[in-house]
Amino acid sequence: MIRRMTRSLGAKSRAGLCLFGMLAAACLCGCGLAGDSDLEKPYSFEERPFAVEESSQTAKEDFSAVPLFARDLCVVSDETAFDGTEVDAEAGVLFSISDGQVLYSKNAFERLYPASTTKIMTALIAVKYGNPDDTVTVTQDAVITEAGATLADIKPGDVLTMEQLLYGLMLPSGNDAGAAIAVHMAGSIENFAQLMNEEALRLGATNTHFVNPHGLHDENHYTTAYDLYLIFNEALKYPKFREVTKTVAYTADYKDKDGNAVKKTWEGGNWYLTGREETPDGITVFSGKTGTTQAAGCCLVMASRENSGSESGGNEYVSIVMKAKDRNKLYDNMTNIISKIVN
Repeated sequence: MIRRMTRSLGAKSRAGLCLFGMLAAACLCGCGLAGDSDLEKPYSFEERPFAVEESSQTAKEDFSAVPLFARDLCVVSDETAFDGTEVDAEAGVLFSISDGQVLYSKNAFERLYPASTTKIMTALIAVKYGNPDDTVTVTQDAVITEAGATLADIKPGDVLTMEQLLYGLMLPSGNDAGAAIAVHMAGSIENFAQLMNEEALRLGATNTHFVNPHGLHDENHYTTAYDLYLIFNEALKYPKFREVTKTVAYTADYKDKDGNAVKKTWEGGNWYLTGREETPDGITVFSGKTGTTQAAGCCLVMASRENSGSESGGNEYVSIVMKAKDRNKLYDNMTNIISKIVN
């Protein structure tokens, strides 16, 4: 419904379209799964706060509320003000989440494949609606055999907590952990993807569509750099998300299907956090998620802050690079972007 309405406003600027989507999405609910009562934890229509019919009418009639809704968000209005030669990846942005400034933007609204940066949304839903202490039994859905897929190496019948699965999702970028979270929370991969899309619309990410919780390639699974900012910005509001995504290594102790003890150590892939890539002076990287597929190229969504010397820290920033040619280029591009924070 939101997509149909935004297409009908062709005369509006990109920024206006995005803000309209945010307003409408703020009042939107999705389709429910009321008929799936046999699922362990089906996603319920009744739990959504607003009705679709009411939301669409509100969105059409009340454009006056757009500035209020977007007050704390970064709004891209003119990308020609930035030198695109600094980033040879397909898209890149740098936004201050402390004061809403746009410090850099290139192709922020271009529809691209997100690869494993998808897992930011999966983690957001897990920390926002789930319980980290839940016990999860891994199902057959976690068996992923696609060549090149990154895994936490969990097996059907393994019993872990949701918190452990979050670390398995975000550090080794476990597609299997993503599937386990999805089935536990929504009963199936398809139902969880529906929940992801509803959450994306609620956040104003109207150029995003998910079909799975991990980002393995599908033509119908896409987003934009700006939409990833909206999703990541929301996720950063949750301390558990920050805790997981700043971690360099994590050891999980759990049981397999036969009750035997299993111990696995997972390591993160953000080169700034691991020390493989030097962070520009005056900046601390404290959160992020990488993603790579052949179709998506190399992607990185990241949060950093200025080193202020105070306990509360300096201003915080979200930076995103999408579809870099390789991993070295990805970090070259990201360094060029985040260097603008202190230069």
